[in-house]
Amino acid sequence: MSNFIKPTDAELKILHVLWNNGASNVRFVNEKLNELCDDGEEVVYTTTLKTMQVMHEKKNLLIRDDSARTHIYTAAVPQEETQKNMLRQFVDNTFKGSAMQLVMQALGDNTANEDELAEIKALIEKLENK
Repeated sequence: MSNFIKPTDAELKILHVLWNNGASNVRFVNEKLNELCDDGEEVVYTTTLKTMQVMHEKKNLLIRDDSARTHIYTAAVPQEETQKNMLRQFVDNTFKGSAMQLVMQALGDNTANEDELAEIKALIEKLENK
């Protein structure tokens, strides 16, 4: 995790597009980002292009295939690994590394329904039997 670079919100949106759709060009990613916009503001193509270039060149978050006229990008990091690293950073920074405090805070809001609580109980049992 020491070399993990936390993606910005904009970068994370791009990663989600690539994780969900696979290798894509900038135009496709930009169109998907605009479909996801809930605030009505358009994501400008050049902004998406520049962000993806930075993600490739400086942050190593994307792999670029430039063998064809149109560059094709893929996520360089798996979704699950990114989520684990981001969660670990969040727990470390917000809950001083205590996963229990995170869970207690989340469950203390009583937002989990019966099915979710059953899944949590099953996960606890699985962890206990490891």
